[in-house]
Amino acid sequence: MWRHVAANGLTFLIVALFLLVGVVSWGAGQYRAPGPLAEAICFEVPQGANMRRVAQDLEAMNAVSSPVLFRMGADYSDKSGLLKAGSFRVPEGASMESIVDIVTRGGRSTCGTEVIYRIGINRTTVDVRELDPVSNQFVEVASFDKDEDAAPEGYLSVKDEIGTSFQVIVAEGATSWQITDALGKIDVLEADTTEVPPEGFLAPKSYPITRGDTVSGVLDDMVAEQEAIMAELWPNRVNDLPINSPEEALILASIIEKETGVAEERRQVASVFVNRLNQGMRLQTDPTVIYGITQGEGVLGRGLRQSELRGETPWNTYVIEGLPPTPIANPGRASIEAALNPDTTEYIFFVADGTGGHAFATNLDDHNQNVARWRAIEAERADGG
Repeated sequence: MWRHVAANGLTFLIVALFLLVGVVSWGAGQYRAPGPLAEAICFEVPQGANMRRVAQDLEAMNAVSSPVLFRMGADYSDKSGLLKAGSFRVPEGASMESIVDIVTRGGRSTCGTEVIYRIGINRTTVDVRELDPVSNQFVEVASFDKDEDAAPEGYLSVKDEIGTSFQVIVAEGATSWQITDALGKIDVLEADTTEVPPEGFLAPKSYPITRGDTVSGVLDDMVAEQEAIMAELWPNRVNDLPINSPEEALILASIIEKETGVAEERRQVASVFVNRLNQGMRLQTDPTVIYGITQGEGVLGRGLRQSELRGETPWNTYVIEGLPPTPIANPGRASIEAALNPDTTEYIFFVADGTGGHAFATNLDDHNQNVARWRAIEAERADGG
């Protein structure tokens, strides 16, 4: 009899094991299978939420078929403790496995409202935009000049909301004073410093920020980014450049940055200055004169006077030999690359050509002809032609 009971028990255990394996296999399949979501949504994970709360919210939005399986899958993959607060785009038909990955992988929010502070040469603008999860395209909510316009309701209503993300975009060629001043006026940052970093040592690019970050912390990030760029690019410079240090490379790059906004001619402009330095010619570039007047604190807002072109400042390259003592702005990566890898040309002159770019010349006669053409264009525009 006991043998019969043992045999029945073993049979029961085998059946139970097969059933368990089948249930686990079914659950794993459901966890990885396409979900019921009919169209993409923005899903918000509140600060302090747990996986149970998230699973319930996802079920209410018809994004998951089983909150229990969702939690079990998150636990099994050791991701339950990695939940990140924010607003995330969940695509149509997303599996429970992919949703767990979306809400635990970290990084910036991928959905919801985004506020962008654009620090430019002349002004700081603010753009508020919201992602349409279905089209995966941003829709503009508000846009205004930070210094001249009153903040619109479209900005005031979202800047303190949980889930709103922020970024600062710094334009190439902005000065350290302009950047520091603009950061101090951004109301989601803590204005803990007015100390201006050295000119040229802030990398112009996009930086994610969060409410409560400090101005000094954002500036530190910009310095670290510029240091990383220089550490990468300086060892790969071409031979026989008339610059002897990364600091001098930043000076030259800043002049290139201020002289042209046309990406395709940066290396040509760089070749002019490299040729002039190699030949012992003065650089004679207007942006350095302007920096000597403004010290980077704002824009001049008018043309240069002849007395200013002759005036002696450490930055006036019509007067001094070689490079000025500091950069005159914060150059972007492309201008640094141009300074370290200029085109090989014989150009020693350039002047505006009326198209936004420049006409280059290897000798004074050709340059004077280019200047005459530019003056004619200026005169025609002044006459309204």
